[in-house]
Amino acid sequence: MKALPVGEHALLVEVASGDAAQALHAELLRRRADGALRVGEIVPAARTVLLDGVSDPDRLAERITRWKIPPLSARADEAIEIEVRYDGPDLAEVAALWGVPPDEVARIHAATEFRVAFCGFAPGFGYLTGLPSRYDVPRRATPRTAVPAGSVALAGQYTGVYPRSSPGGWQLIGTTDAVLWDPARVPAALLAPGTRVRFVPVRHS
Repeated sequence: MKALPVGEHALLVEVASGDAAQALHAELLRRRADGALRVGEIVPAARTVLLDGVSDPDRLAERITRWKIPPLSARADEAIEIEVRYDGPDLAEVAALWGVPPDEVARIHAATEFRVAFCGFAPGFGYLTGLPSRYDVPRRATPRTAVPAGSVALAGQYTGVYPRSSPGGWQLIGTTDAVLWDPARVPAALLAPGTRVRFVPVRHS
């Protein structure tokens, strides 16, 4: 673990893996909730966690590198369920990469419990982990200029749902009507780091 001051009141903590970043994020949230850590924002990414609103970044950097971070434990809160039609244009290609029939892609994906590792790319877009590494898939060689909102997609180790139409190079395996980002909702984002997610298959309309 490496902690680097960023400006006057922020700290960037680098770790070795995505799992380590999620575990650190959970521990930071726990310590803040217990009153043992005074910090404003805690923002996880793939292998880093940014802490903003830190009064003494150098002192916290020294402390945090001595912490023993417990492994990520299962959260007791209820998983968010997202209904999905496994009708994506890349479903057959993903099935070929996995070496299974297309229906098996849907079964494997829907049987997995995911966790939001971090958010980014677009408001409401969560990077979800949970599939074993043998199901990692590459991004498309040529990105699409417009991916429809609600597209359920895979890239590398992550699953994601496009909250709005945008360019993208992920493999599209399904679609959902779930609203990932709604400024009129509190909170606006359906998914937040640490949230448990399950995809529920529904029939094509």
